[in-house]
Amino acid sequence: MSLQKLTTTINTLEYHIQNQEANNKAISKENVAWHIDHSLKVINNVCNALKTSDPSTYSNNFSVLGKVFFTLGFFPRGKAKAPKHVKPPEVILKEDLIVQIKEAKSNISKITDLDTNAYFKHPLFGHVNTKRVYRFLILHTTHHLKIIKDILK
Repeated sequence: MSLQKLTTTINTLEYHIQNQEANNKAISKENVAWHIDHSLKVINNVCNALKTSDPSTYSNNFSVLGKVFFTLGFFPRGKAKAPKHVKPPEVILKEDLIVQIKEAKSNISKITDLDTNAYFKHPLFGHVNTKRVYRFLILHTTHHLKIIKDILK
């Protein structure tokens, strides 16, 4: 179920590549391409971190803030800044988005093969293991899809 829902959100990102130049400064200082690129960078970086993590060093230190947002089912707008390694470049090419889409689809299909305690370190939420990773990626991507939808209104 979670893999299917995450796949659907990635397909929706892919659909919006056609709108990559759209912008609405009243909604976001960034254009649609920025939100797509950032979302894909997060998915791919998280999957790579899961693959390279050492499950024996996982600790269940998931923060209260993480539990609140996961329970509410959304992330508030304008409260967090994207870390450098998931910030899009100044110029975002359609071809680069397509490559990242393919990589994301491949990466998420491999999550189920990973150890339950494979994890990535989130700056606010703590360790997010494979049990929670689908929820995180769906919430994060949906957050940016809502912004894209509002930009396009």
